[in-house]
Amino acid sequence: MGCFAAQNMALWHIPQWNTTIKNMPRSIYKEEHKKIVERLKEARLDAGLGQVEVAEKLGRTQSYVSKIESGQRRFDVLQLKEFAKLYKKPLDFFVK
Repeated sequence: MGCFAAQNMALWHIPQWNTTIKNMPRSIYKEEHKKIVERLKEARLDAGLGQVEVAEKLGRTQSYVSKIESGQRRFDVLQLKEFAKLYKKPLDFFVK
């Protein structure tokens, strides 16, 4: 089998692999994610901050904050740490 055939065979399997991934549940829709998102909004309100204020303090847009709070945008643990610091909450407040 030549190099070209080997490359084509490798590419042949990629769509099947992608199909499997597409059928897996995305973490953004899991119940745990929804609970963290709810706690983010709760923490913001407890801090007496609006979305615009939070966005300005984080150097982001209001849309960014809104999409996170509505569950439309994923975020990582470093972003969660930024919110926790701003809201003066420990990280475990969001993940308990």
